[in-house]
Amino acid sequence: MDHVLGLKCVLCGAEYDVDEVLYVCPKHGDEGILDVVYDYDLIAHRLTRERLADDRNSSIWRYADLLPIADPNLAPPLQVGWTPLYRAEKLEKRLGLQYLWVKDDGREPTASFKDRASAVGVVKALELGRDVMTCASTGNAASSLAGLAASLGLTTYIFVPRTAPQAKVAQLLIFGANVIMVEGTYDQAFDLCLEASREYGWYSRNTAYNPYLSEGKKTAALEICEQLGWEAPDRIFVSVGDGCIIGGLWKGLKDLLALGFIDKMPKLMGVQAEGAAPLVRAWREGTEEIEPVVLNTLADSIAVGVPRDRIKALRAVRETGGEYLAVSDEEILDAMRVLARWAAVFAEPAGATGFAGLARLVREGRIDPEERIVVLVTGNGLKDVASAIKATGQPHLIEPTMEALRRLMGRIGV
Repeated sequence: MDHVLGLKCVLCGAEYDVDEVLYVCPKHGDEGILDVVYDYDLIAHRLTRERLADDRNSSIWRYADLLPIADPNLAPPLQVGWTPLYRAEKLEKRLGLQYLWVKDDGREPTASFKDRASAVGVVKALELGRDVMTCASTGNAASSLAGLAASLGLTTYIFVPRTAPQAKVAQLLIFGANVIMVEGTYDQAFDLCLEASREYGWYSRNTAYNPYLSEGKKTAALEICEQLGWEAPDRIFVSVGDGCIIGGLWKGLKDLLALGFIDKMPKLMGVQAEGAAPLVRAWREGTEEIEPVVLNTLADSIAVGVPRDRIKALRAVRETGGEYLAVSDEEILDAMRVLARWAAVFAEPAGATGFAGLARLVREGRIDPEERIVVLVTGNGLKDVASAIKATGQPHLIEPTMEALRRLMGRIGV
């Protein structure tokens, strides 16, 4: 792993060799989030646009030279990454925009963006000789870890709050995870998971706490720019909970700038649910300190009161000239409907939240119609069927006769 120079604390700047610390900067306890530092001069000799153009590997491992792994051959036997980037022409017309793309990460193996991080996490576990992994999650990170670990024969212990959607819990169970459901919030499940990993020696996949997970998440930014012919978009809209995804996107874009693959930094637009928006408040107040909030949103995947990757998440927006904004649950449900009906992308509530943010700024007249915009959808709608039905309403129920059908057609104006 000669292309990795080490790890750097985002709080104090202390630097460590990769074999010196496992998770966080010891000067700050669990708050000392680390960032991976690369040797871009060395990577530039190995990774070029031309080499990528000839690469037939349609997964995140095409970017192995920009990932903190020693042996790509340890990768799970599943296609993670290289998800479709759709040109959303009907949505462009509906919103009055000229250039809009939707990247659908609901197409990952376990139907969420979190597979990108879990893929790197399971490889790191194997490299370290660990065969038991753990994480806390509102659902997607957990089911992602369970699925990718199952593909490699690793054992998992998963902590989820009792409010986790049944579909996500079902994924955990079918993948063979040991599911520990906590009578409490995600934040409480997270803290308990950290204690358990220390006591039992399980390798932790917990977001931000494990410095390598953000590196998996950054691959979405690498893909977006490559899929757009290395012409970076003007803005990328993404939902935000713990902050690890938006921080990862920022890291990927910085990688590409350092290598000269792109010539500008897109504005990163972080969108939270109004009932779970601590980063919106911190961004508006110009601070990196978080005041925990009482959670009240149907977007369970981003229902986080204490974002674990808040430092990188806030800097990602501030240093790219982006913005944090909050949207209501009603706007999220409407975004689910619009994405499905005008782009045929079925998103869970958190997955549609980024688009809800774009729709709000369009309504407020704060988007230049000529901007090149990408919306990242982070999870499939089948993760939360109850919310999908809430967004659309129940189907029509009739007797099996033409008379009943004619009455229905009359009521709905056909």
